[in-house]
Amino acid sequence: MKLLCLDIPNPNATLEQYSPHLHNEVRHGWELYKSGFIRDIYFRQDRVGVAIIAEADSVDAARAKLMEFPLAKVDLIGWEIIPLGPMLNWEMLFATP
Repeated sequence: MKLLCLDIPNPNATLEQYSPHLHNEVRHGWELYKSGFIRDIYFRQDRVGVAIIAEADSVDAARAKLMEFPLAKVDLIGWEIIPLGPMLNWEMLFATP
């Protein structure tokens, strides 16, 4: 299953709270990329944060992996997880009017 995963920053957190965890956060992301869980990862352009395209068996399985990020473990981020499916409306292009 393909998923769009958007981090949700803790609104009460300060930038100073993030700093001690950033090196391990990036290292953990690299491990998840090498494992095939993270397929793509992008910096968001609308705010500080990331958008991850992930592969997992379910939303719950993805959430369990994402909550292992160091920032999630210390409650500095949460995750919005959106399951994605194939675009099936292409067939409308070939329908007879």
